[in-house]
Amino acid sequence: MSSLKNCKSLEEVRTHIDTLDDKIVEMISQRSHYVRQAAAFKNSVDEVKADDRIDFIMQRLRHKAIELEVSPNMITELFIIMINEMVETEIAEFRNKDTF
Repeated sequence: MSSLKNCKSLEEVRTHIDTLDDKIVEMISQRSHYVRQAAAFKNSVDEVKADDRIDFIMQRLRHKAIELEVSPNMITELFIIMINEMVETEIAEFRNKDTF
């Protein structure tokens, strides 16, 4: 993990948090674009749902959360929301891939 700066004021803390929030949204956007690309490589909606892959991701992220001393339950909940939304997007992308 990159080194964190010791802030001298609440304003400085909030500035760093705002910067991180922007980066998190940018990374979620990037992830979403890759998920949409993945639809082109799949042959069925069941492949899109990929329960085994989701289980693998969740276990990997829980371990990463523990390693970084952040709540694995919080990380799991955040990713469940994100993955469910992205799977729906990928299913729509999959169903539309043959129409172009």
